[in-house]
This record gives sequence, C-alpha cells and structure tokens, in this order.
Amino acid sequence: MPPALISHASMPGSASNEPREVTADAFLLGAKMQKEKGEAAICPTDDEASVPRSKKHSSSQKKQSLDYLWRSGVAGGLAGCAAKTVVAPLDRVKILFQAHNPQFVKYAGSWWGFGEAIKEIYRQDGVRGLFRGHSATLLRIFPYAGIKFLAYEQIRALVITRKDHETPLRRLVSGSLAGVTSVFFTYPLELIRVRLAFETKREGRSSLRSIIRQIYSENALTVPKNAPASTHAPALIPRTGLANFYRGFSPTLLGMLPYAGMSFLTHDTVGDIFRHPKLAKWTTLPQPENAPAGKAAPLRSWAELTAGGIAGLVSQTVSYPLEVIRRRMQVGGAVGDGHRLTIGETAKLIMRERGVRGFFVGLTIGYAKVVPMVATSFYTYERLKTFFGI
Repeated sequence: MPPALISHASMPGSASNEPREVTADAFLLGAKMQKEKGEAAICPTDDEASVPRSKKHSSSQKKQSLDYLWRSGVAGGLAGCAAKTVVAPLDRVKILFQAHNPQFVKYAGSWWGFGEAIKEIYRQDGVRGLFRGHSATLLRIFPYAGIKFLAYEQIRALVITRKDHETPLRRLVSGSLAGVTSVFFTYPLELIRVRLAFETKREGRSSLRSIIRQIYSENALTVPKNAPASTHAPALIPRTGLANFYRGFSPTLLGMLPYAGMSFLTHDTVGDIFRHPKLAKWTTLPQPENAPAGKAAPLRSWAELTAGGIAGLVSQTVSYPLEVIRRRMQVGGAVGDGHRLTIGETAKLIMRERGVRGFFVGLTIGYAKVVPMVATSFYTYERLKTFFGI
C-alpha cells in the first residue's frame, strides 16, 4: 500500500478527510484544464499557481507582438480622433485666445466672451468656421494618439515588470516618455493645424499647401550691417527650412512631460480606486470572454468617463502655462515681424502684456475642452481595446 494511503488509514477519522482531498484534486485539475483552454484565471494568483515561473513574462511578450502593436495603435488613433471631434469648436476659440488674435482678444477672459467668440466665428464662416483646421487636426491626432497610447503600453511593460513595481513614479515616467515620443513625430502637423486655426481673414484665406510653404520660408529679420553683433547674434542663425516646423517645440516638450505623465497617472490611479472591492460592484462590468488573462475588469461607462475627466482636469492645470507659451511661439511668424522668440522672451512678453493672468488666459475654456476630450479619449481607447481583445 502506498505510504500516503497508509498514513491516512492510520489516522482516526480519515474518512471525513477524503472529500477534502478529492475536492483539492478536482480544483487543481480544473485549473490545469482551464489554463490549457486559454481561459482567464479565477483570481490574480491562479496564474502563478498553475503556470511555471518561466512563463510569467508571456503577457509582456504578447504586448510586443505585431498583432498587439497594430491593434493598440489603431485603437489609440481612433480614440484621439473621436476626442478631438467632440471639442473642435472649443479648440478653435481657445487657440484664438491663447495666441492673442487681435480680432478676438476683446472676448478673452470670460464665459460671456467665449460665447460671443463662437457667435462671431459662426457669423463669419458658419459651422465650417468652428471646425477650421480640423482636417489637419485629424491628420495629426491619429498618428499622435496612436503613438502615444502604443508607446505607453510598451514603455509601461518595460518600466513596470511586476505588480509590486507599479508605483506612481513609474506610471508618471511611462506616461511622460510616451507623450514625448508621440509629440516628436507629429509636431509639424500640430504647427500647421495651429496656423490654420489662427487665421480669421475672410478673403484670400490660406490653403494647407500655402501654409506649409509659408512656414518653410519664414526667417528672422535681416540684420543691419552696422548693428552691434552682440545685439543680433541669435538672429544670425539660419531660421528657414524644416527647422521652422519645430517652432515652439522646446516648451511643448517641457509641457508634455507633466501633461502626459499626470494624465496617465491620474487615469490609472482613479481606475484603481473604482476597482476597489468595496466599489467594484457599482463601477465595473463583467470581464468579456475575449479579455486577456490577468487584465483588470473594464469600468462602467460613467466610471471610465469620470476617470478620464479627472485626468484631463489635473493634467491641464499642471501644464497650462507652458501651453500658452507654446501657442505664442507657434504663431510667431504669423503676427508681428516674424522674429522667432525663445521661451524666456515669450514668457516675458506675456508677463509684460497681461501679468501672471496672461499665462492662464483661456484656462476655463481649457477645462471645458480638456475634460470631455480626455474623458472621450480614454473611454474610446478602453472600449476599443475590449473590442480588439487586447
């Protein structure tokens, strides 16, 4: 008789223990069959119990597959397009306020002025005027959002390799690097979009091609021969060509670090709060059948939109002053003498014109725009991820 049976036979009341032993064997057998079928684990620790440790990194390897990359990129791009379409009229007015457009500066600083600006644009150009520059927006936002979400998933998988590594700092770093990556590849399209949205003249309106030519050919002022070299030294640097399409790129990078970082950090943190066991029955949906093993339960629509809205509110507040500086630098060739201002010069100009409040011009409109935009973006992305089974 096997030793295990001998030991059980010699124990008093061993018959009462047999159901437990059978139940445990059945549980292990069921877990093994479940894993072979590719079904999700019953609880977060089931994977480690039924799978050898050598396979614990299979999920990160799956994220690097071509199938996951294109699904994640397309989901992110479509999410960005949906979000920008929802807030396109607000974005047009915000750019006019931020860039200190002479025709609309009188409306800046109040909700009444925002409404009047909307009416003025509608009187001039109708509904199309509210969406001016939107085609360029979509051309930019699809690759921008696609790269941003894709980069976040990939960088996050490298920075956060285990559950105990998932700290706020690592989430912040992952989001910031994802934002910098996306903006580097798509910034020229953003500059073209801002120029199109900045124009308000009725006659002789610039086409997309003419705007590109104009940006390419812009240069600094001609320096007089008898001018002191120290006074105009920065203007002697060549300022034409492809470099013009990165006008305002430095403050964009500085602004993107806190904006993207805080956006992803806040969204993920609020999502964790909503998925807490005490709230989960009101905030989460049942796990879809095609969900990957170990993926967190999807949030209900209102919870997902709330998490995205809070993320937009926080990230906008942190990065807004740098965004104002960026807008002023981007339209530097469209107003004034075309001289390319540095970050410091632009900040001094804004301070001289309107003081500290100048760095927050249009912030209330920014909230009205960013909160629904980020909420729509995260909501669409998460739902498309569910649809694509990633």
